[in-house]
Amino acid sequence: MVIIIGSMMYVIEAGSNSGFDNIPRSIYWAIVTLTTVGYGDISPATPLGQLLAAVVMIMGYAIIAVPTGIVSVAISKMDPNHEPDPDHRVCQHCESDGHYAEATFCFHCGRPLKIISR
Repeated sequence: MVIIIGSMMYVIEAGSNSGFDNIPRSIYWAIVTLTTVGYGDISPATPLGQLLAAVVMIMGYAIIAVPTGIVSVAISKMDPNHEPDPDHRVCQHCESDGHYAEATFCFHCGRPLKIISR
């Protein structure tokens, strides 16, 4: 994909002084743009080149950025070591959470804990 896009950009930007001097440099631009890095060291000068760049940017988001965000959220919600605790201890006074299961007093304010069922 980047070889085709880079070659297209080289052909489109030929003759302009935009930095697309050869196909390998144009492929480099395609990789940088498609991966949403976007250094900005090379940029298209012609309207058709800018249109192709916009399409490549949208493709980069669709292929890399959006799925990465979706997977990251799914992974962050997974906790393989966490098992649901039927007795959840929360301080009724200061609302501190995360007490040990055998705790009878709040580690934050020192008041007695009440067991709350989930």
